[in-house]
Amino acid sequence: MASDEAEYSPLGLAGVSAKNAVEVSVPPRATSDPPWARTIILAVALGFMGLFVVLPLTAVFVEALREGVRVYLAAITDPEARSAIRLTLLVASIAVPLNVIFGLAAAWTLTRFNFRGRSLLNTLIDLPFAVSPVIAGMIFVLLFGAQGWFGEWLSDHHIKIIFATPGIVLATTFVTFPFVARELIPLMEAAGTEEELAALTLGANGWQTFLRITLPNVKWGLLYGIVICNARAMGDFGAVSVVSGHIRGLTDTMPLYVEILYNDYSFAASFAVASLLTLLALATLVAKRIIGGRVEASSMPHENESVERKAA
Repeated sequence: MASDEAEYSPLGLAGVSAKNAVEVSVPPRATSDPPWARTIILAVALGFMGLFVVLPLTAVFVEALREGVRVYLAAITDPEARSAIRLTLLVASIAVPLNVIFGLAAAWTLTRFNFRGRSLLNTLIDLPFAVSPVIAGMIFVLLFGAQGWFGEWLSDHHIKIIFATPGIVLATTFVTFPFVARELIPLMEAAGTEEELAALTLGANGWQTFLRITLPNVKWGLLYGIVICNARAMGDFGAVSVVSGHIRGLTDTMPLYVEILYNDYSFAASFAVASLLTLLALATLVAKRIIGGRVEASSMPHENESVERKAA
């Protein structure tokens, strides 16, 4: 029979005697750091945020409104500005749904099937993160430009991709396609297949299982990915700059139009249009914060179930 000393010690360690417990050193907690250390760390963090986040955001709105509200409204309602806004919204409205379809298909494939080349597909999803957007734009010029691989065929059939809206859509879709997939893959892995198999056993077909079981389980992750994908689609500059041709009033998105105004020394107008993109960024941050909490809450039950299955 174990002695009285061989019991759970105040340190939570089984089998550590009370005599030996006093010899075990406990690492100091972060909250036990000296007040001056916490003050310095907090000051550094807040100073960094103020210098690289708050100050630039404030500068955008200050410069946008420097010449008054009338100039600000005139800048964002200018015909070329309206054209840039329309094109940006059009491109995002095409690229984001395409990436939702791809993200769902990629996540379903990677989490529900084992096949040769699975790791390669998983790696290729991250390709836009590794390739510069400018290089991505050059790739599309090489493929669909006048001197590109398919340029002659496209010209013979009077199809224009580069320096036109289709090229902007292609470039935007390429640089944004990982965002939805990368949000869905871990959620589908955590959800597992038990509920789907049960639905199939009860007579549901594939689409019914997907719409009533799979999609509800990942809806918040899907929405989170859509928000991020939309923000990147509207704010992309590098790839779009290469394939657009900078035709004012036709192929300039909002980021490109901001650059044109700035290069023309129309500083108030450029910051006015930039403020719209800044508002989009702030709205994206708020949406991410709200939806991110829902994603964590929805994934916790599945994570607990996964732990219980492994323990069993």
